[in-house]
Amino acid sequence: MGDASAAYNIFSGHLGHLSPQQESALVDFKRLLTEQKLYDPAEPSTPDDPTLLRFLRARSFDPPAALKQFTDCAAWRQTHDVDNLYATFDSAELETSRRYYPRWTGRRDKNGMPVYVYHLASLDSAVQKELNAVPAERRYQRIIALYEWMTHFIFPVCTAAPHPTQTPITCVVTIIDLEGISIGGMWTLRSHLAESARLATANYPETLSTIAIVNAPSFFPTIWGWIKGWFDPGTRNKIHILGRNPSETLLTIIDAENLPSQYGGTLVWEYASEPNLDAPTKELIGKMPKGPVLFADGKVSELRHDVQ
Repeated sequence: MGDASAAYNIFSGHLGHLSPQQESALVDFKRLLTEQKLYDPAEPSTPDDPTLLRFLRARSFDPPAALKQFTDCAAWRQTHDVDNLYATFDSAELETSRRYYPRWTGRRDKNGMPVYVYHLASLDSAVQKELNAVPAERRYQRIIALYEWMTHFIFPVCTAAPHPTQTPITCVVTIIDLEGISIGGMWTLRSHLAESARLATANYPETLSTIAIVNAPSFFPTIWGWIKGWFDPGTRNKIHILGRNPSETLLTIIDAENLPSQYGGTLVWEYASEPNLDAPTKELIGKMPKGPVLFADGKVSELRHDVQ
């Protein structure tokens, strides 16, 4: 996995780790966005440098290509009224939605990136029945709300928490656990998984640092044939297949106290659990808030107040 090598900088292309060519590309990107009236440093809502760099990394620091993706994303956000959708999203529904998607453990890797886990066998037939009972449009909105929660809450919290560099955190490390999943189960889940992957690739680019697939079954090559097309080549390069003994590799990027015990660490945390916050994060935010929230200027702002 990437940072097991001292020569590899996992933050390459992130703020504070830019080559002269990448610095120049960021300047050019801002100029293009300004011409399109999509960037104005005087406006509080203007995208910050870490966000712009996600789009540039997604397009290999090609400013015109990044502009195309950013413009498409801006149009998508307007079509789906994303800011208002998140601000008014039902708090109880947002909490329920977490059981269908990757969940934050409450911990961070050695670089300060949040560690997520996705245990696919937990999406059994009963859970899938509940999921499929929700209209397709609302399922899509749930995915949006969870990504907004990640970018507006988790990333700022992890940026503010102590970590080895001053680099803003804009990516997650995700452990995908295939323990107990059947090939039929994967086939049934394929549309659910594809929808989330495609939404993220288009509209939340470069939010994945590393994907570690653990407990991969013997039929995984068949599954990979189905799913690899959901990801762009850059994302595919971040996927690592670790099989049934992942601890040696995972412990190179996640300290034992922050790695769930089922993957070789000492953290007590299961997929259905609430985030088990580390001490620095607890000091920042207190208890874990519910529903749609923001973290800015060192404090949590709840956007709804309808969940106790």
